[in-house]
Amino acid sequence: MTRQSISLTTPNDNWLNSLIESQEYSSKSEIVNDLIRRARANQNEIEMIRARLIKSENSGFVTQTAEEMKAEFKEELKRNGEL
Repeated sequence: MTRQSISLTTPNDNWLNSLIESQEYSSKSEIVNDLIRRARANQNEIEMIRARLIKSENSGFVTQTAEEMKAEFKEELKRNGEL
């Protein structure tokens, strides 16, 4: 595993310490890795939704707005256990 050195603001450091004190996590590294995993999953979801929206928009006339399509895609992902 690669080691990194990062600087944290006092409020962020206090928040990380509170998560460790509450025994929700055992180390700051564990918290940071979890946050990065969540951000990556969120980015993947956004990219997939964007691709589906583009595909839908290019397929012809659509009566749904982009927001309606996004909501529909998210619901489908939830039903399939992908979200």
